[in-house]
Amino acid sequence: MARPDPHSYNDDTQPETESLTWKARVDFRTRRLHAEATLTLKEASAGPLDLDTRDLEIRSVVDAQGKPLPFLLSPPEPIFGSRLRVELSPGTKQLTIRYRTSPQASALQWLTPAQTAGGQYPYLFSQCQAIHARSVVPLQDTPRIRIRYKAELTVPKELKAVMAAGFVGREEQGVEAVERYEMPQPIPPYLLAFAVGRLAAKELGSRSRVWAEPEVLEEAAEEFEDVDAMLRAAEELFGTYDWERFDLLTMPPSFPYGGMENPRLTFLTPSLLAGDKSLVSVVAHELAHSWTGNLVTNATAEHFWLNEGFTVFAERRIIEALYGEEVAKLHAALGRRVLEDAMQHFKAHPQLTALRTHLTGVDPDEAFSQIPYEKGYLLLRALEEAVGRPAFDAFLKRYLEAHRFQALTTEQFTAFVEKHLPGALAKVDAEAYLNKPGIPGSAPVPRSERLERMASYKAKVPTKDEVKDWTPAEWQLYLQSLPHGTSKDVFRQLDDRFQLTKSQNAEVLVSWLVASLRAGWAPALGRTEAFLGEVGRMKYLKPLYGALAATSEGKALARSVFNRYAERYHPIARNAVESILNRA
Repeated sequence: MARPDPHSYNDDTQPETESLTWKARVDFRTRRLHAEATLTLKEASAGPLDLDTRDLEIRSVVDAQGKPLPFLLSPPEPIFGSRLRVELSPGTKQLTIRYRTSPQASALQWLTPAQTAGGQYPYLFSQCQAIHARSVVPLQDTPRIRIRYKAELTVPKELKAVMAAGFVGREEQGVEAVERYEMPQPIPPYLLAFAVGRLAAKELGSRSRVWAEPEVLEEAAEEFEDVDAMLRAAEELFGTYDWERFDLLTMPPSFPYGGMENPRLTFLTPSLLAGDKSLVSVVAHELAHSWTGNLVTNATAEHFWLNEGFTVFAERRIIEALYGEEVAKLHAALGRRVLEDAMQHFKAHPQLTALRTHLTGVDPDEAFSQIPYEKGYLLLRALEEAVGRPAFDAFLKRYLEAHRFQALTTEQFTAFVEKHLPGALAKVDAEAYLNKPGIPGSAPVPRSERLERMASYKAKVPTKDEVKDWTPAEWQLYLQSLPHGTSKDVFRQLDDRFQLTKSQNAEVLVSWLVASLRAGWAPALGRTEAFLGEVGRMKYLKPLYGALAATSEGKALARSVFNRYAERYHPIARNAVESILNRA
C-alpha cells in the first residue's frame, strides 16, 4: 500500500478511474453546485476506494444498479481535504456519488453582476490547478491518473456555459438551459474547467475562436487575432496539435493567473488586453502547454518543472519563430530577473529552489513560484546548447511522441535523456539544476545588442527618442534594474516624460509601481491602491502588496486595501495575499 502522490489520498493498490460522467446544476443564489459524479473504473473491483474531496456534502453513493455502497467521509486534513472511502461490492466497475459543493469551494469563484463587465448577470468560473478539482468533484485528484469525461451543466437560460471540452449541444428547459460537453482525450483532473456567464464568441481562424463578455469581445478578438499563426508555428516546432481546437476565454479581472492551459479552451486574464498585442506571449505559453503539460504531464506537483520549464522553453521558441531572436532573448532576460527574485523569496526554504522538490506536508500553492518555470527553462537551454539545436529539437519531438497522454516523474525524464542524449546531463551538470538549490553558475545567460543597450541605462533617464522603439519587455528590464536608492527626482522625471503612472500596459505599470513604492515615491500610492481593486492576477497582487507592506506605514495601507478588495479576489489569490500580509 502506498500513496504515490503526496497531495492525494489515492492508493496505488486500489483501482484507477477511467472516465467521469458529471452532471451539475449551477445555483447562483446559494453559490453551490448540486451534482452527481459517475466514476467508471478501469476494471471491476472490490474493497476500499479512496477519493479526494474538499468541503463536499456527500448525499449518497450507489453502484451501477442503484444499490447503495457504504462510504465514510473522514474529517478534513490540512492541504488534503477529506478522504471519501467507498467500499466497493465485488464486481463493481461504476459508482455514482450525489453531492453538493460548498459556497467556499476553493476551485470556484462566484461573481456578482457588479463584478462583471456587463453589470447585469452573475458569473462563475473554476480554477482547479493544482489540487482544487476535489472541491468540485469527488475523484482521484492526482495528475498521474488521467480521465476522459462527459459533462452536463444546468444553468439559467439567459447565460452560457463553456467548458474545456468538445461542445455537444444545448437544450433549453423552461427558465434553465442544459449544456453538454465531452472530452474524448484523457486529461489530468486539474484541467477540468468551466465558466458560466453572459458570453459571446467570435471566430479567429479555422481552429480557434475567442469567448468573452460582449462588452470586451471585439477588443479581445483584435488582441488575439494572430493565434492561428501561433498555432501553425507551434506545430512546426512540436508536431501535430492533438486537441482539435484552441479556443480562448477572456476571463473577468479576478482571474488569478495570466492564463490557464485548459485544453480546447484556454483561460486568459483581461490584463493582456493592452491594445497593441504586446502581451500575447502569455497566449504562446498556454498554447505550448498543449504539448508540454496537457499532452505530457508531471506525475505529481513534486515534478511541476516538467510542465512549466518545458513550456517556457517552448513559449520562447514560438516567440522567436514569430517575432525574432532578439525579442525572445529579452523575454529570457526578464525571466532570469524573475528567477533571481524568486530565489530571494525562498532563501529561508532553499530546498524549494531545486527543480525536483519533495512536498510531503507542503501545500503546492505555498510552494508555487517561478523557479520551476525559469530554472527548468535554463536546464533545457543548457541541454540545447550542449547538443546543438537540431539534435535537441529531434529529441524534443521524440520525447513528446513517446509520452503522449502520460504522466512522468523527473527520474523518468532523466532516464529518457540519458538513453537518447547520452552524456548530456553530466555535461551540463543537471544535478545542480534538479536536486540542488540556487542557480547553477554555468547556467546560460541571454546576450544581445538590445540587452547590452539596456544595461547602459542604469538610473539614467532616457530620452523620448531613445525609447521610441522599446517593447514592454525593455521597459520592464529598465524599471526593474533601477538601483535601490535611486532619487525621487528620477521617478518624477520618468513620470513627467513618459506618464508611466497612466500606462495601459499592466506589465509596465506594475514594474513602475513596485519600483516607485520601494523608492518611497508617494504619487504611486493612489494608482497602486486603485489598481489593486481592478485586477486579481497574482503576478501583480503579490509584488504590489509585498512592496506596500515592506514599510511600517505601508503595512496599514496594505491591510486596509486588502480588506476592501478581498472579496473581488479568487480564493487562491486571497490566500496568497493573506500570507504576504501575515509575514509582514
